[in-house]
Amino acid sequence: MDPLKPADAKPMGREGVAQSSTSAAPVVTPAAAPAPAASAPAAPSRDVTSRDVTGLIAELGLTEDHAAEPTALVTPGDLLRVAHALRERGFMLMDTVGLDYSTYTQPRPKRFAVLHNLYHPRDHRRVFLRVWLDDGETLPSLYPVWRAANYLEREVYDLMGVTFTGHPDLRKVLTPDDLEGHPLRKDFPLGETPTLFRDGRFLDPAAFRAGLTGRDAGLTGYRGELRRGRGDDRTPPVMPEGGPK
Repeated sequence: MDPLKPADAKPMGREGVAQSSTSAAPVVTPAAAPAPAASAPAAPSRDVTSRDVTGLIAELGLTEDHAAEPTALVTPGDLLRVAHALRERGFMLMDTVGLDYSTYTQPRPKRFAVLHNLYHPRDHRRVFLRVWLDDGETLPSLYPVWRAANYLEREVYDLMGVTFTGHPDLRKVLTPDDLEGHPLRKDFPLGETPTLFRDGRFLDPAAFRAGLTGRDAGLTGYRGELRRGRGDDRTPPVMPEGGPK
């Protein structure tokens, strides 16, 4: 026995607290499990999204068009009202395209159509605005609503000839300034020539184009009927001497 240590002294622990050899081990209380985080709302399904767009079209007083994607018919005079209403609901302008239906096989209300592609970045809804136009009819610019309309409308103006009133800088964006006409119109002259191959085969542009539109059985001057599942494997036509007649 250590003469300098009292008889009733107890061993000290690491923290300087007296410990007893007979005392029970300290009870450790487990930490409480963290509360589960609130789950984010599930993204709307495609069916719900489709119903929402259909309801939105009705809410705006528009008629839904028969198309593969939700499309609303808008008149030129009502376009800005509808655009402002959709922007207030969070929609953005993604694209603008022009179409020429002058050679379309089914009748359409007017020759041209301008389609505005609008998208909602939060709930992923999409709606197209279709505006029918006659040749020479103007359309209000969406630049005051969405600045993205700047180059989009310039492209439609350049390639289709649709004039957007209220656009701050409506000029060509793709074709040269000295090019007359609008290349994506169906009546734009292509100035094409037959394509001659090494062995005398050739593609006649007029026959090729007529075949693509369904006006002729043959798509090309070279075995074109086989492309439509008709005709036999026959000798390809040969370019006449001196070039095409």
